[in-house]
This record gives sequence, C-alpha cells and structure tokens, in this order.
Amino acid sequence: MQTKIITIEGIDGSGKTVQYNLLAERLEKMGFSVSRRAYPVYESYFGGQVGRYLTAADGVKATDVDQRSMALWFAMDRYFDLRDFRDGETDFLLINRYVLSNAVYQSIRDCDLGKPDIVDWVFDLEYNKLGLPRPAVNIFFDVETERAGKNVEKKGFRDYVGSGKDVYESNISIQERARHKYAEIAEKYDDTCIVCCTSDGEMLPPEAICDTVVELLRSRRLL
Repeated sequence: MQTKIITIEGIDGSGKTVQYNLLAERLEKMGFSVSRRAYPVYESYFGGQVGRYLTAADGVKATDVDQRSMALWFAMDRYFDLRDFRDGETDFLLINRYVLSNAVYQSIRDCDLGKPDIVDWVFDLEYNKLGLPRPAVNIFFDVETERAGKNVEKKGFRDYVGSGKDVYESNISIQERARHKYAEIAEKYDDTCIVCCTSDGEMLPPEAICDTVVELLRSRRLL
C-alpha cells in the first residue's frame, strides 16, 4: 500500500488549518487511516530559525534574505522532520504547507521582483536532491486577499509570532502576488488544483468547502 499525500496550500488566512483538520476527520470517518504534518515545525532547529526570520527577531526579515537561502531553511525543516516517514504506514498523509508554499513565497517577495522565479529550482531541490515524497495532489484554497487578511487578524496568539502578523502576513502585496503565483502554477502543473473558498467576498461554509475537496479527491481516484 502506498500512502497518498495531500497538501493543503494557500495564502495566509485562507482557512488552510480548518480544512486540514476537517479533511482528516472526514477521511477517518470514511474508514481511512490518516497521519498529519504541518510546516514549518517551529519547535525544531530549522523551523525555529524560519520563525525568527518571519518575525525579524534577530533584525533580519525573511523578506530580505536571498531567495535560495530562505528556501533552503524551509526545505531543511521538512527534510529533517520527514526522516521518520514510512510510505504505507497510513492510507493518507495530510500536510499543511509543503514544497509548493516554498516555491511560491520565495518567488514573489519584493526583493525577488524582476528576477526569474525559483519554482522549478525549489521542486528540484526538495523532490530530487533531498528526496522528499511527492504529493498525489496539492490543493490550493483560493481566497481573495482582502478577505484572507481579515481572517489572519482573527488568529489570535501563536507561539512563533505572538498576537501579531509575521512579515509575510503583514505585506498585502506579497499575499496578492502569492495568490496569483499559486493560480499560475495550478495552470502549469496537473498535480495542483484550485478550490474556491469564497462567494461575493465572504467565506463559504467550511463543511461545503470540504465537500468540494472530497469530490475533487474522488474525481482523481484518490478515494
């Protein structure tokens, strides 16, 4: 048996964690075994450094670090965390932010404008050079940037950033460019799908979004 890896992707405030948990519960009710991972792992060495860059704790912002260098911090966080992954131990592995997030966000920061994006470089680094497992599908939860920003404001206290926003969340232009980059990648790669999460600028009910995801998985013969 091969574990089917499903990644939950989207800009900050798109409801990823809600959908991550709902999908896990739905799959378990259907009789599947499910494991979960979420990145960055802020309690780890590499994830902890990512958190310090995201909050500029040492005076250096993630938005100012060379794009390949920043991508390496995120990649190594996953590499070390996934050392104990064993294919086939569960039916599904759900991952909240994975390789696609790295490819998107290190290509659209202000300091990256005018440079070639590094999407394919990140894919090669993480999948080919580091040997991280490839997902069966990346699901991009699409939410208008303004609505997503309001959702971020409701998150409350988080260990790595407290009650505020990190340097990516606080930059609306980064979020808007990230949204467009996700959509661009979804058009280019058939392992990435878009799920629309809003109607008239308001979030759809979480259960309705999850229903759409389940139908998507069925259409791809993953259920």
